[in-house]
Amino acid sequence: MKDIHSIDLTGQTALVTGGGRGIGRSTCLQLARAGANVAFTYRADRRAAEQTAAEIEGLGRSAIALQADAASKADMGRVFARTVDRFARLDLAVANAGVWKRAPIEEMTEEQWEETIDSNLRSAYLVSHFAARHMKSVRSGSIILISSTAGQRGEPYYSHYAASKGGIIAFTKALAAELGPSGIRVNCVAPGWVFTDMTAGVFADESFKKSVEAGTPIGRIATPDQIAAVILFLASDLASHLQGEVINVNGGSVLCG
Repeated sequence: MKDIHSIDLTGQTALVTGGGRGIGRSTCLQLARAGANVAFTYRADRRAAEQTAAEIEGLGRSAIALQADAASKADMGRVFARTVDRFARLDLAVANAGVWKRAPIEEMTEEQWEETIDSNLRSAYLVSHFAARHMKSVRSGSIILISSTAGQRGEPYYSHYAASKGGIIAFTKALAAELGPSGIRVNCVAPGWVFTDMTAGVFADESFKKSVEAGTPIGRIATPDQIAAVILFLASDLASHLQGEVINVNGGSVLCG
């Protein structure tokens, strides 16, 4: 049996959507530290993506930063093809890309609804669609989808976001049953509040920040590295018997099975 204190992904290839910043960036770096080569997508911030790629390469791993819309089938087909062409294998796919934008339901436009569902849920479908094609051929691989506490308890003024993240949870369970017999593990991480660029605006309000901390049993807001550590665990052999699980990483703010 392997040392349970070590995670070794040497020689493996990971693909992470939304890898230039936040949780995606931390995930790319954690996977690289464990030995994986990493391909990742970014939407617009080329400088951040180049910095992430440079840090991965500084760890002695190979990196590809690919500009893409994670909700575009054409873009994601190209991303997966480039990744497999470069590394000749695909062991892990992490569907992390997404958006979080406030919209009261009576004011929400169809465009706002569709943007969120596409960015969050359609992108998870596309990652899974293309990953399964590659992984089924070798009967091995792991797909990790990123949900949210909003998908478990809802979130006022972000109903489109909650709907997309709740959909990811159901999608995870369906794929786990479908792809497990083909040797593919499918699991989900559901973060609570996390300090990222996406939440910087709301946490600039000190009273709101304190209210979030007060509503979290351990009294702290997560960092991207704390979420990425759980993704790394799910990617490893230590999680080899986990299938269809939703791992809550929220400091106890939502206590559900």
